[in-house]
Amino acid sequence: MKLTNILFLTIFLGALFSSCGEDFLYKAPQGSIDQDALTNQTGVDLLTTTAYANLTENGWGASPSNWTFGSMYGGDANKGSDANDQSILNEMETYNTLPTNSYISQKYNWVYKGVKRVNIALQTMGRVKDIDPVFQKKRNGELHFLRALFYFEGIRVFGPYLPWLDESITDNDPKVHNDVDIYSQVLADLDIAIGDLPVAQDAPGRANVWAAKGLKAKVLMQKGDLSAAKPILKDVIDNGKTSNGLKYDLEDDLNANFDSYRDNGKESIFAIQFSAEYNNANTGMSIAYPHGGAGAPGGCCGFFQPSQELANSYKVGPDGLPLLDNSYRNTPFVSERSTSGTYLATTNKTIPVDPRLDFTIGRFEVPYKDWGVPQNNWVRDVGNGGIYLPKKHVYTKAEQDAGLASGGLSDGWAPGSAMNLQYLSFRDILLLYAECLAHDGELSAAMGVVNRIRTRAGLEVNIITIDGVPAANYQIAIYPSTHATFSNKELCMEAVRMERKLELAMEGQRWFDLARWGGNYMSTKLLEYVEFESQFLAKFAVAATLNPARTMFPLPEGQIQTMGNDEEGKPYLVQPTPWR
Repeated sequence: MKLTNILFLTIFLGALFSSCGEDFLYKAPQGSIDQDALTNQTGVDLLTTTAYANLTENGWGASPSNWTFGSMYGGDANKGSDANDQSILNEMETYNTLPTNSYISQKYNWVYKGVKRVNIALQTMGRVKDIDPVFQKKRNGELHFLRALFYFEGIRVFGPYLPWLDESITDNDPKVHNDVDIYSQVLADLDIAIGDLPVAQDAPGRANVWAAKGLKAKVLMQKGDLSAAKPILKDVIDNGKTSNGLKYDLEDDLNANFDSYRDNGKESIFAIQFSAEYNNANTGMSIAYPHGGAGAPGGCCGFFQPSQELANSYKVGPDGLPLLDNSYRNTPFVSERSTSGTYLATTNKTIPVDPRLDFTIGRFEVPYKDWGVPQNNWVRDVGNGGIYLPKKHVYTKAEQDAGLASGGLSDGWAPGSAMNLQYLSFRDILLLYAECLAHDGELSAAMGVVNRIRTRAGLEVNIITIDGVPAANYQIAIYPSTHATFSNKELCMEAVRMERKLELAMEGQRWFDLARWGGNYMSTKLLEYVEFESQFLAKFAVAATLNPARTMFPLPEGQIQTMGNDEEGKPYLVQPTPWR
């Protein structure tokens, strides 16, 4: 079962003044839901579901998939499409973002819309009498988990200095300064969630205690508190179970994490639940499918095209291991634009590559799931977006034929599917734990975790074939104990970071990793990315070097103006120092 959106009728303020007395002032208008009608156990349940629904009600900038903020901004992909469509993204992908950017405004609004829904549910629950205590405890845990998640999304994008609004604030238009680091409040919410949530839930889409622990560890990692995160990560790995009772583990088949049939499986710690219902099929990624007409999966709109830098990161050496010295940026390249022949690009099938390359990225001449090989019209503008296609989140033809996906599920014109979005995944948790181990000098243990990820990637089920023959020269090996990563801490950490890049590519994670690894590291890696990418796409010639201090985005200028100043003339919202 998947949680579905509950649509509430909004309160109709324009009541008809037809009575000659004043009784009408005390009656709820027709076509509305009176607040008292929700002040019961059923109402609390509906309001909790509405808080969950915020996860699915989002625009392209607000989407918790973070395909713009996490992946595009981190160098996994460029905007794609053509230069004129969603041109506001041009400034983001070239690191020239302004506080007036509408995508950052969408994200900010989404965070506080979710927080507001949680607070209304908590306020309502506080007024309910004779509520079942077991029910109340579960819903209280879920609501605190969701509020922590919404604020965490705000922290990852805007930094930790955000207005903290909880259920104690009942003003409809609260004015709160952003002069306090809210990490402690987010962690306190998660402690409440951990204390109240059960292991098993009545639907796999509901958060359980292990999801709360996983999110707490992820928050601590973003904060830079590896020592506090490490034991929680180990606990989740050793003992965690899904809400439907499955012991956490890696799936053998990578596709099990990216289809509509197995999307509440053992690798899913917390997944955002989508369905094939109209406008409930991941509208936040509705433009991030291959372009083109008949035969193209989705057919809209050519955004979110993987970068050359990411594609070539999957090159391996003769030993089947990643090229940690960055020599993967040397020629030859895994694919190159073609000026003649059948396709826009030519794929080099002789270069040894990690099989996750063609699982993550769509390349010409290589099967694209069950859709056949990509066609030229799948790329909207090769001069602006390059030659690669997104793949992980794109549905299969079998899903489309089964009614689980369509090219017109979002407002009738954009594609979507019932495929869940794994917001917290076991693979992510494993690699965060490897990072903690490497940080503490436990290099063999860290590389053991990395090898566990690599072993899964090399299983036969994950090798793409054409007529039974591998579609490219797939080579992947585990790191032997004699490798320098087992004795050199710095090299071990780079191996862990590279594995996160390869395993979590196109999942909205990369920039958040770069930012938490430090501003100088982030700035250097993005400069290298821009310099490499500018060989292939002219637009990167005007890209800026991201200031190392800008490990967050600016607050939306419109929000600063709307909030205004307090009685002493002090602005309620103040830009982070690097953006002033």
